Amino acid sequence: MRTMTPTHNTPALTHIAAPEGVAPGTGYTHVVMGTGRLIAVSGQVAFDADGKVVGENDPAAQARQVFENLRRCLTAAGAGFENVVKLTFYVTDVAHLPAIREARDQHIDTHHPPASTAVQVAALFRPELLLEVEALALLPV
Repeated sequence: MRTMTPTHNTPALTHIAAPEGVAPGTGYTHVVMGTGRLIAVSGQVAFDADGKVVGENDPAAQARQVFENLRRCLTAAGAGFENVVKLTFYVTDVAHLPAIREARDQHIDTHHPPASTAVQVAALFRPELLLEVEALALLPV
């Protein structure tokens, strides 16, 4: 299935949810392509503006903070979640994914979600952190 989703703030993107011979994903698109200016946002964790961890032992609170940090980073680049073509999730426990998806779904177009990868890791750089998310976005030229 291919869909084009251009808006005034985004380049024309093609979403291929299920390429031939590939099972459809749940909550992500297998392929998102377009042309424009690439923005890479480093992995964001649940730090507030003062560098303090938000939501220790609370994956939902950490996910909300991570997506707020992503929003701020995208805004600094003149972009928004509508421009995100790829999200990469690093989680210390895949059992946290439902809470992470809930926070994510408050920001993305769930009908045309970005490509995504989720990886369970043994640990992040601080033991109280439960997830890290990085983003790739595409702005019109």
